[in-house]
Amino acid sequence: MKVKQLLFTLSVIVIVAISGFFFINDGVDFGSPTPAGSNEQNETQEIPEVILNDDELMEKFELALATIEGNYVSEVDRQKLIEGAINGMVETLDDPFSDYMDVSSATSFQESLSSHFEGIGAEVGMIDGNVSIISPMRESPAERAGLLPNDAIVEIDGESIEGWSVNEAVALIRGEGGTSVTLTIQRSGQTNPFDVEIERDRIQIDSVRSDTFEQNGMTIGRLEITSFAEDVGSQFDQLLQELEADGIDGLIVDVRGNPGGYLDGAQNIGNLLIPDEKPVVQIEHGDGEIETYHSQMEGKKPYPIVGLINQSSASASEILAAALKESGEYDLVGTTTFGKGTVQKSIQMNDGSALKITTDRWLTAGGNTIDQEGVEPTIEQDQPDYFYSFALSIEEPYEIDQVSEQIGRAQDMLQGLGFDPGRVDGYFDENTEEAVREFQETHDLTSDGKLTEETASKLQEEILSHMRDNENDAQLNRAIEVLIEQASE
Repeated sequence: MKVKQLLFTLSVIVIVAISGFFFINDGVDFGSPTPAGSNEQNETQEIPEVILNDDELMEKFELALATIEGNYVSEVDRQKLIEGAINGMVETLDDPFSDYMDVSSATSFQESLSSHFEGIGAEVGMIDGNVSIISPMRESPAERAGLLPNDAIVEIDGESIEGWSVNEAVALIRGEGGTSVTLTIQRSGQTNPFDVEIERDRIQIDSVRSDTFEQNGMTIGRLEITSFAEDVGSQFDQLLQELEADGIDGLIVDVRGNPGGYLDGAQNIGNLLIPDEKPVVQIEHGDGEIETYHSQMEGKKPYPIVGLINQSSASASEILAAALKESGEYDLVGTTTFGKGTVQKSIQMNDGSALKITTDRWLTAGGNTIDQEGVEPTIEQDQPDYFYSFALSIEEPYEIDQVSEQIGRAQDMLQGLGFDPGRVDGYFDENTEEAVREFQETHDLTSDGKLTEETASKLQEEILSHMRDNENDAQLNRAIEVLIEQASE
């Protein structure tokens, strides 16, 4: 049995009885045991709840602060006490998207919404009490390393982050370009956590990117929105005009892997796409009042439009996707989005710190909530399994007759690259050995048929390049097919 030892000053008298204990500190009796042999039953007495008014609550807070500063055994830092109190207030909201940001965190947050910053390129938040990946940004170090939405971060550089806040974790994850950070990831559906080493980089945010695809004599334009940064609306408008000047026959609006950003960015783009002045989004304020924002576009575009979504599309991305869908005019291709239906405001404090708190809920154009549910596509289209399996952590080589989730991921990747392992269940058999050997020979590696760290690194490099090839993007190609069908009608 473990015994907790309590140390008191000599002025405290400690009396131990057979059935319990009490102590007297400066003449105050804090409790007494039931006398031996007594027939009296211990009864729990309810302490009446005391309701304090605002002035009394502030007086209580000041008294607590003064008591700690005047009586704590060691010297305390008032700023840390106050910031701890603010953090405590935010934590009582039980809201994963509300947060107190110190000066450093607030600066980093603002940088993430600007045109560039340094780090791994992922939105990080609290999911089910765990610091987790909300969405890796497109073509970022986080995405290249294979991080996925809902990946829980267990450790950072070998240090457990259990009980940490999002800001504490982000402060350790971010850093100068060229330096590395190792995240230990617990992925849903997998038994064991695994390490992912990520080299930080300078993340340049081009909020909107444009390209075209020629097929069946038609030109399909794509506007890929990577982030709803401050100037996303004007960028989208300019590139849309350029595509229209080229005479596109259809438009893909791609918000896959987009973690969101400014609400008005989604509204501004909605103004350019949603037909007949239909609703773009509804905002439900804390008092229950609902504001509806309508598109400013009269009529509709002379070409069909399709939205592209996936599980990494979050927040403002979902507003735009839902508006496209509920306009009744456009399809969504892909998989169900992340499911974030709240709006936060960042309120700067007098010292440069900030409170990011949830102030509103947003509803779709039709008044529906997507929080924790996401926006469903009208045309379901998933990517091949290897799109979700390319985060490998190999410490010791894997070979014949071994079983591991890491082997299963490698099998998915080998199969995606055309090296048939015969199975993808994580068992390393002779067929898997032969597939690994063929891959090694193709890429001038030591051809021993073992899944080594060197082989795994090259496998990840090749599968990422394979994924970046538009010909292998099943969702994109399905969207193009849909547009060609609609443009041909």
